[in-house]
Amino acid sequence: MEIIQNIKSNPKLKRFVLLAMIPKNQARPRLWVKLFLNPFFHQKGKRSRICRNSRIDVLPFNNFCLGEDSTIEDFCTINNGVGDVLIGDRTRIGMSNVLIGPVTIGNDVIFAQNIVLSGLNHSYQDITIPIHKQGVSRQEITVEDEVWIGANCVVVAGVTIGKHSVIAAGSVVTKDVPPYSVVVGNPGRVIKQYSFDSNKWENIVRS
Repeated sequence: MEIIQNIKSNPKLKRFVLLAMIPKNQARPRLWVKLFLNPFFHQKGKRSRICRNSRIDVLPFNNFCLGEDSTIEDFCTINNGVGDVLIGDRTRIGMSNVLIGPVTIGNDVIFAQNIVLSGLNHSYQDITIPIHKQGVSRQEITVEDEVWIGANCVVVAGVTIGKHSVIAAGSVVTKDVPPYSVVVGNPGRVIKQYSFDSNKWENIVRS
């Protein structure tokens, strides 16, 4: 929308609007934003559910979408402050997950518990300035359809996880995952892939 672009391009106006929407040094939007702005900007599909103990820190200047028949379980944190958070249909975000945009999650995805996806990184290169004052960078995380991510996983900024892949519990995914793969470990590595020639999951042979 043109008005949002005008705000983003004017630093003084942007600071004023942000302070009106978010208390200083906080990430949670003010109550008036949740009640009167967000319902007009964000999409929630039919039969979708956000459990009451989740923390939905979303603002109107980036997108938030929860698809049809999808669920965000209790104790999750969703934050679109620096990028869109888009969740597809029939997807379940398990308890205590953290999603910090930009993040796009497809259809029929399963997230277990205590998973962190953050498309945000803090800059730290200048040692004379505190890290929190050096700004941030953002790279979108994409989780394609039918992916299953086990408990206590971390997916770092810029990663794409391909369709129908499985990420084993406790893995740290630092690079793209091909479709139909099984990933384990820290850093995560592919140990199996589905072969459409043999119609079965095959182990990856490493030299």
